[in-house]
Amino acid sequence: MTDTNPQQNRAGFAAIIGAPNAGKSTLVNRLTGSKVSIVTQKVQTTRFPVRGIAIEGDAQIVLVDTPGIFTPKRRLDRAMVASAWGGAQDADVVVHLIDAASHIASEGKDGTGADRKSAEDTETIIANLKSTGTQVILVLNKIDGMRRDTLLALSHGLFETGVYSEVYMISALSGDGVDDLKSRLALGMPEGPWLYPEDQSADVPIRVLAAEITREKVYLRVHEELPYSAAVETTAFDEKADGSARIEQTIYVERESQRPIVLGKGGQTLKWIGQKSREELTELLDRPVHLFITVKVDPKWQDSRALYAQFGLDFNA
Repeated sequence: MTDTNPQQNRAGFAAIIGAPNAGKSTLVNRLTGSKVSIVTQKVQTTRFPVRGIAIEGDAQIVLVDTPGIFTPKRRLDRAMVASAWGGAQDADVVVHLIDAASHIASEGKDGTGADRKSAEDTETIIANLKSTGTQVILVLNKIDGMRRDTLLALSHGLFETGVYSEVYMISALSGDGVDDLKSRLALGMPEGPWLYPEDQSADVPIRVLAAEITREKVYLRVHEELPYSAAVETTAFDEKADGSARIEQTIYVERESQRPIVLGKGGQTLKWIGQKSREELTELLDRPVHLFITVKVDPKWQDSRALYAQFGLDFNA
């Protein structure tokens, strides 16, 4: 029997690049309508490209939420930046997401060090895009409450760099303007069969996703006291005969002084982290979850090949 429907499906990859904290993970979560990437108030929370899957009409958009691009100093930094650029090079459409409020603030006397650092990272990205001749879609994020003339001036200045084909203004948090961007991404997908089942919203190994969920809880609870120096590894994931899942995880910190911060008085902080993580995993997996978390001090966890392999990062980047 021949297919009488002339409409051809589309499917492809859309990479979202940007400086740390531009709102990439929030945008991916908004486009897919589900929690694919962890979102915290810490910069650099996304350590590996997460493939979120969005549907728009006859198009399936596989969203690559890349780690923030910045000037790398450590081995982990280099691996993350290499991963981000790799995600962009392999995509059918590339979106450069910029925190508009932070970028404008960086040009005034009230701008913070973080604002200026974000603007510097954006300049680095633009220079790289220029050198590779990559044409990308410029998306100004966090436009809530901003004056339109200010936004137009910013978009005009950035467009003059010659690396952008078009501009969109959105608020990933509220959803303002996101539907228009989603429609544009759908048009950029090549014709072809869908790459994933219709009801799948992410392509992330469950062990990795479980580790990321727990790492989010760590940052939500101790983001003030704990600098960017913790990792979570899922060391065991077993399906039990009664249908439940038994998950073992290790939280790595770099110094002995950081271990009590994660544990908390009488173990209360770790208990909270475990409870919140277990609740989310139970909902995600739709079955009872038994979660066991230990905290280990390892000054060289950033040199662990196993952790890099877990997140699909290149140890030698």
